[in-house]
Amino acid sequence: MKRQRQAKIIATLGPSSRTAAQIKALYHAGADVFRLNFSHGSHYDHLRSYQIIRQLELEVQSPIGILMDLQGPKLRIGTFVDDSAKLKTGNTFRLDMDDTPGTEER
Repeated sequence: MKRQRQAKIIATLGPSSRTAAQIKALYHAGADVFRLNFSHGSHYDHLRSYQIIRQLELEVQSPIGILMDLQGPKLRIGTFVDDSAKLKTGNTFRLDMDDTPGTEER
């Protein structure tokens, strides 16, 4: 079944929506692409979802997109002297990995 719309509908799969029945229902409700969020869930969970989607693709004889959302690096801001720092337009600010409390310069 080829869909005629220009936009794609993306459905994010999670613990309550990764069963074969749920994935099939989401597809028939209009989902074109399934998003697997690798920030959550195990690799086995995502492998199983992938296999279910590919099986559904064979059943409906139409390509189904899979978006694998990979977790990027986690950057966290530490503490600041006096609990905050006010950055001024035009000034230089250095971002580093030092554990020393930050200032308006770093």
